[in-house]
Amino acid sequence: MKENTKNEKGEIILNELEKIKEEAIDSSGKKYYSISLKKIKEVARKFQTKPREIEVSALQNNVIPERYQRNLGVVSPSEQVKLLQSKVAIIGAGGLGGTVLELLARMGMGELIIADKDIIGDSNLNRQILSKETNLGQSKAEVAVKRGKEINSSIEITGHSVFIDSDNVKKIIKGVEVVVDALDNLPSRFVLQKACRDLKIPLVHGAIAGFNGQLTTIFPEDKGLELVYSSNKDLPEHGSETELGTPTVTPALIASLEAQEVIKILLKRGKLFRNRLLYLDIEEGTMEILNL
Repeated sequence: MKENTKNEKGEIILNELEKIKEEAIDSSGKKYYSISLKKIKEVARKFQTKPREIEVSALQNNVIPERYQRNLGVVSPSEQVKLLQSKVAIIGAGGLGGTVLELLARMGMGELIIADKDIIGDSNLNRQILSKETNLGQSKAEVAVKRGKEINSSIEITGHSVFIDSDNVKKIIKGVEVVVDALDNLPSRFVLQKACRDLKIPLVHGAIAGFNGQLTTIFPEDKGLELVYSSNKDLPEHGSETELGTPTVTPALIASLEAQEVIKILLKRGKLFRNRLLYLDIEEGTMEILNL
C-alpha cells in the first residue's frame, strides 16, 4: 500500500515538473529543459518532500536543475543523480577539509559528514575557507555545516565536533562511500586509514607543507600510508608543515585534487592516484608521480 502511494506521489511530482519546466539553451547552443532552484523548493514544499528528491526526479526525466547545468558535459545527468545519492565523510575542517566541503557541496554531493573538534582562530584566516573575522572562536564543525547549507540547501550535512580516535571514528564514517583525509597530524591519519580498511571504504589522502603538497588514494586492500610515511610507530604529531608553514594557495590546490578523486571514485571514471603518490612543488613548478 505504501509503495503504491509512493509511486502515485512520484507520478504527481513528474506531472508537476512537466508543467513548470522551461526550455533553455546552453553555451554551445543546444536546447534543454531547465528548472530553477526557486521552483525546486516550491515543488518540494508543495509535496512535502526534500528538494534533493525533486532534483533527482528532474534529472532522471531530463529536466536539468539550473544549479547543476554547468556540471553537465563533464558529468551526465545520471552521474549527477549518482552524486546526489552519494555519502562522503571529510575528516578535518581546516585548510583542506573546508575547501573539500565547499567543492563537494557545490558539485551536489548528496550527504556530507564533517568532523573536527577545533575552533576557528586568527592563524586560520590566511588559508582556511571556512574562517572569517566574524566567526573567530566558533566550532569548525558547526561553521562547516552552516556554510555547506548556505551553498546547497538540498544536500544533507552532519557535523561532529570531535577529534577522531580509535573509539569514535568508525561510528562517524560508517555507511559512507568515500572518506577524505583532511587531517593535520600523522597518528590520526593512521587511525583513520585503519578504520577505512576495517569498513572497506576508500580513503583519499592529502597533505601539505609550505609550497609542497601530496595526494594519494587508498583502497582497503592497499598498503597506503605505510608506503608514504614508512611506519605508523613512533610518528611525530605533525610533519614538516611545522617548519615550512601552511600558506594560502597550497591547501586549496590539494583540496581540489582530493575532491576530484572523490568524484572519480563515486562515478568509477578516470585514473585514480591509487598506489601512486602525486607530489607537487608549486614554488618550483614541478610535479612528480611516484609509484608506491
